Amino acid sequence: MSIHDIIEGKEQWRAHMARVKALPPDYRIVYKELQRYLFKVGPVDLPDLLPGIVDFFEQGAAAGKGVLELIGDDVAAFCDGLVKDSPTYAGIYQESVSGPTGEG
Repeated sequence: MSIHDIIEGKEQWRAHMARVKALPPDYRIVYKELQRYLFKVGPVDLPDLLPGIVDFFEQGAAAGKGVLELIGDDVAAFCDGLVKDSPTYAGIYQESVSGPTGEG
């Protein structure tokens, strides 16, 4: 990874967080909970997933919907639905430790 890649990544993250800060307060609170949960779960596609969530939230806010109308009352269940078929870093590590036959 070059210094250019690092700088570009930081710029993208700052732009992403600026979009999050522009969301209504209830959306920001729920986004932070989603982010915290997803950071713990560790889906491999997290860099693509987070901007998609912000897109979804921006559309919901523009339509005048409350955030819980979009995701339901259970943040964890919503997150689990997003990543149910996605590989996670923990799963990849577990497979590498267990070996191809599941023995370990």
